[in-house]
Amino acid sequence: MERRLISNSERTTRSSIVDHFGLKLEKKKENPSHQNEVTPADPELHSHVSPVQHEEPISTYLEEKVPIPDDDVSKIFSFRKLWAFTGPGFLMSIAYLDPGNIESDLQSGAKAGYKLLWVLLGATIIGLLLQRLAARLGVVTGMHLAEVCNQYYPTTPRIILWLMVELAIIGSDMQEVIGCAIALNLLSVGRIPLWAGVLITIVDTFVFLFLDKYGLRKLEAFFGFLITVMALSFGYEYVRVGPDQGEVLKGMFVPYCSGCGPVQLQQAVGIVGAVIMPHNIYLHSALVKSREINRANKKEVKEANKYFFIEASIALFISFLINVFVVAVFAEAFYGKTNMQVSQTCNETGSPHTDLFPLNNETLQVDIYKGGIVLGCFFGPVALYIWAIGILAAGQSSTMTGTYSGQFVMEGFLNLRWSRFARVLLTRSIAILPTLLVAIFEDIQHLTGMNDFLNVLQSMQLPFALIPILTFTSLKSLMNDFSNGIVWKIGGGLIILVVCAINMYFVVVYVTALNSTILYVFSAFLSIAYLSFVLYLIWHCLVVLGVSFLNVSSCFQPPPAILLEEEEFET
Repeated sequence: MERRLISNSERTTRSSIVDHFGLKLEKKKENPSHQNEVTPADPELHSHVSPVQHEEPISTYLEEKVPIPDDDVSKIFSFRKLWAFTGPGFLMSIAYLDPGNIESDLQSGAKAGYKLLWVLLGATIIGLLLQRLAARLGVVTGMHLAEVCNQYYPTTPRIILWLMVELAIIGSDMQEVIGCAIALNLLSVGRIPLWAGVLITIVDTFVFLFLDKYGLRKLEAFFGFLITVMALSFGYEYVRVGPDQGEVLKGMFVPYCSGCGPVQLQQAVGIVGAVIMPHNIYLHSALVKSREINRANKKEVKEANKYFFIEASIALFISFLINVFVVAVFAEAFYGKTNMQVSQTCNETGSPHTDLFPLNNETLQVDIYKGGIVLGCFFGPVALYIWAIGILAAGQSSTMTGTYSGQFVMEGFLNLRWSRFARVLLTRSIAILPTLLVAIFEDIQHLTGMNDFLNVLQSMQLPFALIPILTFTSLKSLMNDFSNGIVWKIGGGLIILVVCAINMYFVVVYVTALNSTILYVFSAFLSIAYLSFVLYLIWHCLVVLGVSFLNVSSCFQPPPAILLEEEEFET
């Protein structure tokens, strides 16, 4: 008889979700026509049950499991075990180094100098805490966030949630692909147009994504190589410019911004929005499933949580340093510079891009394209090309992890069981059309407006990752002894509230700057629908957190029945 492969831990996890919401399953008597069905005890819930679908094993990033060495369990720390757990955190950290983050960093340095480094530090720490929740969900349950959402939420909210997360992935993907295309344009001295760079990036992403056919550790090593390229590239710029180390430390640890106005405030909000990305929560909860962990053994689960947190801390510390390199370079070299000053310097060095900077005394406005140009004007062509190499590594690596995010999210929410090539093709294609349209019809010199829009788009999607991750990691019947305690419930709730409020402020500022009555009316209607769905998710979250008076019996729909074969189902 054909069997569906499912781990003991996943069976336990799924059963816990079912039990928490009152879905009782009965084992049917052995019957050839019903061997693959489980019927709910409550006839009213029968509509949730469908026959088990038998699928051939599919190839995915998680097909290979990395074994964990059996060191002495009495040892507090083992470098061998840390090395075995190293990988998922570094792939996750790439989202903190994508072209959108790099652009936010350079704009922060150019607009506020070193004064907002403490915001970057705080956002990275908050990001680490949220990534900890994501990793714990994957380690403890054996399912990633999209899979748990699929089991928990009713069909309509689940589809809406999937669409919102897909929008975030598309927005991030567009920034990453455009970033690669800009890097290729800089490296080719303008010979490769933006649209051609987009096509090249899409094609080579397909090639790189199949590296895991040669082994999961080799794929993780490749990502490590790209992070190293970024560190060396932006580190070179840091050494070449030579920022004031005292000012760097002061900006990092003194939470104050003297002389700052609305421009700096918006930039600070933009830093938080760029660092904390919704699809990265889904990604990290899936990546940790790539290690061999006996989830029936509490000590192993606890140990895995510990080492994954250490690894994520190291990875985000490295990503933070790289971000600091970029902020400090532009703070030291270009803070307070005017377009006139930059234009004169570029003219003196014979740069062909002097037309990028109008002859006025307005403060210099930069993006990742203009950033490379001004580095070339002030510090020579080597600085420009090394900058472009760093951007290319950032864009290529984040495009690949973004594609993995798309696969995990689509498979989890929709339970798709397609071939590997079909899944990669679909997740790539979703972002190809809008990115190509932008590349064809938008001038490479005027992409800042598009980048702002994409940042707003991703900021709006944050609640659709942060609220579910707090909900499920607080669910006792799902996480058992590893569910959030009172400190994490309150602290996590406050962190998510602050992050979402900051990002909503960013959205409001962006919309009010559009100066269009039609857009205001459209935004008002959109806001009503958006807030209604967010409140729905908050409602579920508050019930799980213990606000019992909100738990109206009809507010929770049971999740879909978990269908197991008879010999796999335990009463």
